[in-house]
Amino acid sequence: MIRSMPSVQQADIIIIGAGVIGISIALQLQQQGKQVLLLDNQDPNARTSIGNAGAFAFSDIIPLATPGIMAKAPKWLVDPLGPLSIPASYALPILPWMLHFWRASWADRYQSSLTAQASLMQLSKTALDRQVLTTHAEHLIRHEGQLQLYQGQAEFEGSLSGWRTRQEHGVTCELLTNQADIADIQPGLDRSFTHAGFTPEWKNTTHPEAWLNHLSRTFFSGPGQVLHDHALSLALKDNGVHIKGQKNDYFAPQVVVSAGAWSKALAASIGDSLPLETERGYNTTLPAGAFDLRTHLTFSNHGFVVTKVGEQIRVGGAVELGGLALAPNYRRAKLLLDKATQFLPSLNPAGGQQWMGFRPSMPDSLPVISPSGQSKRVVYAFGHGHLGLTQSAGTAELVCDLLLGKSPRIDLAPFSAQRF
Repeated sequence: MIRSMPSVQQADIIIIGAGVIGISIALQLQQQGKQVLLLDNQDPNARTSIGNAGAFAFSDIIPLATPGIMAKAPKWLVDPLGPLSIPASYALPILPWMLHFWRASWADRYQSSLTAQASLMQLSKTALDRQVLTTHAEHLIRHEGQLQLYQGQAEFEGSLSGWRTRQEHGVTCELLTNQADIADIQPGLDRSFTHAGFTPEWKNTTHPEAWLNHLSRTFFSGPGQVLHDHALSLALKDNGVHIKGQKNDYFAPQVVVSAGAWSKALAASIGDSLPLETERGYNTTLPAGAFDLRTHLTFSNHGFVVTKVGEQIRVGGAVELGGLALAPNYRRAKLLLDKATQFLPSLNPAGGQQWMGFRPSMPDSLPVISPSGQSKRVVYAFGHGHLGLTQSAGTAELVCDLLLGKSPRIDLAPFSAQRF
């Protein structure tokens, strides 16, 4: 929906970014009677909200920066196809982020981040239930669980501390040490996978694009409005926030920045320096019938998942910290597909479509859900990494609390824009 505009378009609240985070916030505010304008650049390369695995991964509470992880850092530079890599040409630009990542891996910061992440996940889980109910979206939810797979006893035992941590934070799981039990959930796995952890309450959307489109249609069925423009910068005024766009200018008493990996420059334009980086994820989507997939499969030690998207099969994952400008390295997508073919012998790898998307990531794996350090008129909602879909409904409720002057439903200090 594109509307003609005067020289300065105005609204009660302007949200920059119409991905799953932005549209969820817009819906929440609309339900509170607010006039909301979504501003989105409609960049086809910025479609992270529809190119993901479609998982509501509420059990993924463990931050990437775990104690001892920095001992593995040298390997990231020499293995460009590893599950977590840094292109050699990006090693210097990402150094400040890596220093924050190193500090986040210390035991004290790690435990704090883990507790905060678990709190946000619990809120997001119940918030999703509310969002599904209010938007009549149950038909877009799959309840098929998730199977994390391990090759051998040693690999499985190495995962047990993580499973204990999840259980301590209320995650329901079943640990499987019998291949017959694993095959009952997902037949057709390579015999090397001897152990698994099953999370039966795990949910997926039937298709991430269908999910985003449904939320958007619900928003537009009310007085919702979206304008397609690229927000270049913000400027604080006494009575609101001025947005400089590529096509036009905009003004609102309150502004939400939820532009994903593109949020860093907008925050910097008003003086907030945030260590936001781009976690580039790759996948290949195979035609319907490529494999009889019965649950979401996670190959933890290989850094990828296999999931259903509609009736298609999507193989994707890995983490490449490479910024916004470098060309995609689709060898990573091919490597993941090659591994999936090995691990799922009956998988048909023909006819796949490759994709690369930008995940906005903070060093401690926690998003920024916070007023700007410069003005409470600007609220940030970005940096969710690969958990944007998972945490979208919970983030929306928290941002709504901040904008309406209510007490947030969880402690937001760990998510502050000023924590670094």
